[in-house]
Amino acid sequence: MSQHHKINYIEIPVKAMASSKAFFRKVFGWEFVDYGDDYAAITGAGIDGGLFVSENYVAVENGSVLLVLYSDDLVQSQKDIEAAGGKIKVPTFEFPGGKRFHFCDRNGNEYAIWSDK
Repeated sequence: MSQHHKINYIEIPVKAMASSKAFFRKVFGWEFVDYGDDYAAITGAGIDGGLFVSENYVAVENGSVLLVLYSDDLVQSQKDIEAAGGKIKVPTFEFPGGKRFHFCDRNGNEYAIWSDK
């Protein structure tokens, strides 16, 4: 089954990484893989995701959960988003494992879409 345009990853903004990891570890048994001081991937939560320090990222200004979708063709997905009235908020950037960009729907809700291709 194709993963194209399926919910693939959820990012949760936090104000303090250490205490947030301790909370989720204690309450839910989640484990984490650290990628620097400002990002930790979540393992054992039932869906892939991560915690990020929200003061260091403009992408989620209101401190909401960031829904991350996967794309087989990031360029075409961006064209489709813009053609449907969506706005690109954060241009495509590279990270270990792929590329992604952030966009807003017509309601101003922010999402991210990534690809490893």
